[in-house]
Amino acid sequence: MTKPAFDPDKKLDDLLNIESEQAQQQSDTAGEKPGVDGKASGKFDFDIKPEELESFLNQYVVDQERTIEVIATKVCTHFNRMKIESRLTDDERLVGNIKSNMLLIGPTGVGKTYIVKLIAKKIGVPFVKADATKFSETGYVGGDVEDLVRELVYEADGDINRAEYGIIYIDEIDKIASSKGLYGPDVSRTGVQRNLLKLMEEAEVDLKTPHDLASQVEAAMEAQRTGKVSRRKINTRNILFIVSGAFSGLEEIIGKRLNKQAIGFEKKKFSSLNRMDMLKMVRTEDLIEFGFESEFVGRLPVYVVLNELDENGLYKILKNKYSTVVLGKKMDFRAYGIDLSFDDEALRLLSQKAHEEKTGARGLLSVFEKVLIKFEKSLPSTQIKTLEATAELVNDPDMVLKHLLIEDGIHSFQKSFLVDHGIYLDFDEAAIKKIQEMAGERLKSVKQLCNDLFNDYYHGLRLLKMDHFTITSDAVEHPGEYLNEIIKNNFNKSAR
Repeated sequence: MTKPAFDPDKKLDDLLNIESEQAQQQSDTAGEKPGVDGKASGKFDFDIKPEELESFLNQYVVDQERTIEVIATKVCTHFNRMKIESRLTDDERLVGNIKSNMLLIGPTGVGKTYIVKLIAKKIGVPFVKADATKFSETGYVGGDVEDLVRELVYEADGDINRAEYGIIYIDEIDKIASSKGLYGPDVSRTGVQRNLLKLMEEAEVDLKTPHDLASQVEAAMEAQRTGKVSRRKINTRNILFIVSGAFSGLEEIIGKRLNKQAIGFEKKKFSSLNRMDMLKMVRTEDLIEFGFESEFVGRLPVYVVLNELDENGLYKILKNKYSTVVLGKKMDFRAYGIDLSFDDEALRLLSQKAHEEKTGARGLLSVFEKVLIKFEKSLPSTQIKTLEATAELVNDPDMVLKHLLIEDGIHSFQKSFLVDHGIYLDFDEAAIKKIQEMAGERLKSVKQLCNDLFNDYYHGLRLLKMDHFTITSDAVEHPGEYLNEIIKNNFNKSAR
């Protein structure tokens, strides 16, 4: 009897029906363990749908809706497809492994790295990030691209099965585009592309590096003990590669292509496009012209362009309840028991200042540090437990901090003086201003200066039987003489 030919469509339908039945059986617990289940066992059980991942990412990332839609869809398709293919035999798998490897194009600070980290966290797979500039072709100074794959195993706690479903993210990929000039292509950069090319498709990577002395010694001891050397390898077939870069100058290549193809009105229209609109019209031929090997670009079937963040986009990031910039800075102050808050006007001003930095969301971190660093240094040594960042604070942090410190120093001295002696010392505005000047001149805190000037006042005030006394600027300049004059005048009045 002739064996029936393999029908891939029927096999795929059967698998899809099985998956559907399993999903129905597990519907009561759906969402409890998203992503890849079984950290220790390496069991692959991805169960996230594109809209679910898209919704998750949009909670944290602003003004990148179109980009998020594409990324979420292709990531979920990649891992759900891997789940099906993991159940196929070698004969049943399609010839040629086409993965949803991605290229993200966008200026610095728009959230490229942040998006990929969020994805890895959500789906629960091992994640490795590196900058392309640290690698070079074998024989040149630099790192080995295969080390990225080995690092996935480390991130998977040594579980090779889990590592084989990980994500490798390489930033600044535009830096390994070959610079074609008078002396031909850049051999080192094209070499890195070719080395990555092998990994992005399918390759077996030996976990023991040949140049690692410790690995060589371990292998020699194993050979002596067992008579053979076992070779542990990791297959990159299912590893998702995501690369990104700013691609400065790519828009010029796109513009030349568009103008060459266009005539009349179209040329004028293309010349009026801004950089981001131009980048969104990128084609494979533009990336090749930029300096990438055609085979390398071919292993990146999905490429998306992220929007540049304007001032309003930066403001939306700060207003987002999941904003890592705001929450991180609040956590910095909470470490000292201080509750930090921001009013809306302050956030708008901070967004404006960050936009002037021209570094995207990274500018937010820089601006926050510049405005708040002195508060972060000084307030932990005070009794201040709350700080509201206002427009006044953002515009003139030094003035606001000085005001807070003198107010805290005087309040602290008032409190201790009242507790120790039962007398409340008040300070008029002129006295406060004078104390601030003297504290700066003498390099002392406000409380230390008040102690030096007025700590002995309780003797004279008890003679006067006073439980409340106002400090003036004259008292600050001549504390002893001022109090003695008051005591003298008081006794003269009593003697009359």
